[in-house]
Amino acid sequence: MNTLQQVKTLVYKDIVLEWRSKYAINGILLYVVSTVFVCYQAFQSVDTLVWNALFWIIMLFASVNAISRSFVQESQNRQLYYYTLISPHAVILSKIIYNTLIMVLLSVIAYLAYSVTFNNPVGDPVLYATAVLLGSMSFASVFTMVSGISAKAGNNSTLMAILSFPVIIPLLIVLISLSQNALAGAPRVDSTNDIVVLLAINVITVTISLLLFPYLWRD
Repeated sequence: MNTLQQVKTLVYKDIVLEWRSKYAINGILLYVVSTVFVCYQAFQSVDTLVWNALFWIIMLFASVNAISRSFVQESQNRQLYYYTLISPHAVILSKIIYNTLIMVLLSVIAYLAYSVTFNNPVGDPVLYATAVLLGSMSFASVFTMVSGISAKAGNNSTLMAILSFPVIIPLLIVLISLSQNALAGAPRVDSTNDIVVLLAINVITVTISLLLFPYLWRD
């Protein structure tokens, strides 16, 4: 099989395994919905700045819980089996694609739950949806790369936090800036730079993953 077929097969495998168990995704969904409910009980009503900040805080921790287990759940015997059949590029790409799908699903559910619980102050829904989509892709690519590195280092959670911090902080700053423009209903041309930066972060992260992961895979 070529790399594209390998990626499709691995993504399908992950979806089937998740569908059979459902424990992980249900736990993450429970986390998202319960966190939104706790925020509502604590604040009742919030202004637009707090509304936006709370949403991205929820998405950040949901993405950590969802993606940090990407390589942990793969046993050593299964990884050895993959090593004999599949290219490392297909493995990392499949993980990024699968985690992106998971994050998009979680983002949609979190946004709907958040909008129903609190008054939705979004002035430009299309731009905010773009920010959520790009944020989901960025969280998936960054945490998948870092999860792969930490898994090869003995699943060191401290290492994952240290490696994620320099990338996540600028990413959150850009996401908050873009979503603030959507909340205010600002002209979309004002958000062009933020969208370009987010796309660049995704491209750079995926490229680094493709370059770095084969060396980790050999170990």
